Amino acid sequence: MQFPPLRPNDRRSPEDVDPPHSRPGRRRFRRAAAPLAVLAAVFLAAAAMAPRDHTAPTSAPPSEPDLGYRLWERAFVVSTTRPDAPPPGADDWHCDPGARHPRPVVLVHGTYENAYNNWSALAPRLRADGYCVFAVNVGAPRGDVIKGRAAVPESAAQLARFVDRVLERTGARQADLVGHSQGGGILPRYYLKFAGGTDARDPARNKVHHLIGIAPANHGSTVSGLATLAKRLHLLAPAARFGGQALADQTIGSAVNSRLDAGGDTLPGVRYTTVVTREDRIVTPYARQYLHPGHPVDRVANITVQDICPQDRTGHMGSPYDPVVVELVRNALDPTTARRPDCATAL
Repeated sequence: MQFPPLRPNDRRSPEDVDPPHSRPGRRRFRRAAAPLAVLAAVFLAAAAMAPRDHTAPTSAPPSEPDLGYRLWERAFVVSTTRPDAPPPGADDWHCDPGARHPRPVVLVHGTYENAYNNWSALAPRLRADGYCVFAVNVGAPRGDVIKGRAAVPESAAQLARFVDRVLERTGARQADLVGHSQGGGILPRYYLKFAGGTDARDPARNKVHHLIGIAPANHGSTVSGLATLAKRLHLLAPAARFGGQALADQTIGSAVNSRLDAGGDTLPGVRYTTVVTREDRIVTPYARQYLHPGHPVDRVANITVQDICPQDRTGHMGSPYDPVVVELVRNALDPTTARRPDCATAL
């Protein structure tokens, strides 16, 4: 597949290129209507059982850089006008990784999210730390706000092309992945295992050094019982047809999960970190988010937010915007500068 050459200030990714004969308007609205209905039903039902997030600070301290939006709801609303735009601080295709941070960071959004609304807090923070930051959009046509709907193998192929482009343009040998929900669990793990992210014969040739999953969908979810009920009522397949195959792929016991989990959770040469909140009502039970080493030498860190800040009430959707989670991600990316999060900033 050929993509048009980038102009000097072109910040689009290959997946952002308009498909031939695309017609915006009513057809795009019809495409989005069903996923939006499913999104509302699932998220509202789960959110109704979740604790209320407190409002985060609206401005950064004078010594801090602009961290973008502080609440995912606000970023989501803004993203409806720019569904294919990168978040602040991401997708500088002329960025040159320095000696301190030689690996670019690729951010992978979750189901029914997009790069802009998922990463408008973390991307500028990491860019201010000196990383080359890139944010992919997968699992939906260009122009759709609600992304991450396609079958996981299809999205994994898109992620593979994006990572290849990042490595080619930056000259880096490996990248670090940071993802949320589907984008922190089943999707990047499928890419690592089946779509070229690792080299089983020579792990030194892996394209990914570290996978950090925020509230990751690693072993399937009941969605607070909604997915289990849909299976029993034989509604899961119709829901997947209208809301996207990613819904069914992320349920417990799905064909994708079964194939992915066979042989263990991890792959040689890749470091893994999960950042999990007990208040999650989307990827449930929350303990299914943890990873277990497939080999004695594998490096896995399972972090529970409330073990560090017991009063942190952040849920699934707000977790990428929680200052505690942001600090934990920064620590995982660069352990040499790690510091304990300030629990007073917790959502």
